[in-house]
Amino acid sequence: MRYWLAKNLVVVPLLRLLWRFEVRGVHNIPKRGAAIMASNHLALLDSAFVPGAIPRHVAFLGKEQLFAGRGLRARFVRSFMLAMGQLEIDRGGGSASASSLGGGVHVLRAGKLLGIYPEGTRSPDGRLHRGRTGIARLLLDTPVPVVPVAISGSDEILPRGAKFPKLGGRVIVTFGEPMDFSRYAGLTEDRFVLRAITDEIMHEIKRLSGQEYVDVYASNARRPAKTG
Repeated sequence: MRYWLAKNLVVVPLLRLLWRFEVRGVHNIPKRGAAIMASNHLALLDSAFVPGAIPRHVAFLGKEQLFAGRGLRARFVRSFMLAMGQLEIDRGGGSASASSLGGGVHVLRAGKLLGIYPEGTRSPDGRLHRGRTGIARLLLDTPVPVVPVAISGSDEILPRGAKFPKLGGRVIVTFGEPMDFSRYAGLTEDRFVLRAITDEIMHEIKRLSGQEYVDVYASNARRPAKTG
């Protein structure tokens, strides 16, 4: 109930009031049953625009830092994420990350939509970066369709480092045709299969978004180059 109240009475009306919010390909979203919504990630506001474009309830995996911190802004972000159905994920690797992905499995086995940013974090430069294979592990554990999602314009209204968004810009969310990876069933431990699935999803997101693709993790791309 809280999700629908927050989304339909607050979030979506505000998005359409403050920006030119356009949604394409919504017919590609399954009307029922489990599916993964795999999206590129350009700005913090993606966690409002992408769920706002999806007519069904969707739970997005969000990095644990968004649920932490103190102060008024941190409390607001945490409350917003929880209201929008965000699930906290530990990106540190090992058993903590596996447990976090387990929350995603629970969502899918309940027949619901799970949202994932395969890049793992926001793009530092507007390009599409190498995907993390967690999405492939989920698919092999719980075979469901994957709907590729491309958002554009959100980084222009809220550039990295900006405290307040620019009003009046245009944001487009595009949904591609569902992708089926059932042919890889039973190959959970094959790292080449995990990479192949992830790369195929990223290629489709690239096609929809028109972004330049770089085969480097977004988290690594933020690190300054060593000198000397």
